[in-house]
Amino acid sequence: MRELATLGGGCFWCLEAVFEQLRGVDSVTSGYAGGATPNPDYKSVCTGATGHAEVVQIQFDPAQISFRELLDVFFATHDPTTLNRQGADTGTQYRSVIYFHSPEQKATAEQAIKEWNENGAWGKPIVTELTAYPEFHRAEEYHQGYFRSNPAAGYCMAVINPKVSKFRKLFADRLKTSGRGD
Repeated sequence: MRELATLGGGCFWCLEAVFEQLRGVDSVTSGYAGGATPNPDYKSVCTGATGHAEVVQIQFDPAQISFRELLDVFFATHDPTTLNRQGADTGTQYRSVIYFHSPEQKATAEQAIKEWNENGAWGKPIVTELTAYPEFHRAEEYHQGYFRSNPAAGYCMAVINPKVSKFRKLFADRLKTSGRGD
């Protein structure tokens, strides 16, 4: 049985580019979650006024990759210690957030945050928000697979490429060997 994970850690393009390369991940969808405005779109979310975060929704096979392993990738590939910011991207829409889908995911996330804080990997406390899963809104189609479709775009070259390179080095043993998710 497949499970869902919904994570926000800055720009959804960065998260999507990383998570879609993991073995056991079936799909990664960019979208918005956690706000009050019905039917948000990119332009309104970018204002910060809707309350939504840019997130990815990950469908994965827990027999191949655990929720905890997804969280370890999540914490290793963004800065979970900066409130409402990732690099030059600032605002609540770029907050670090885990939207848990079950009590088990909540407990796993609490344990992961505790361990990451204890090991001092970031040198500052993690400020990642941990909240029950709200409604998910799929982002516009041009956001889906953005890095794959636009690898030469300035943001992709300057911001996403370094994150993907770091991820591929740290998690080389977890990368897909084909396009099928194996």
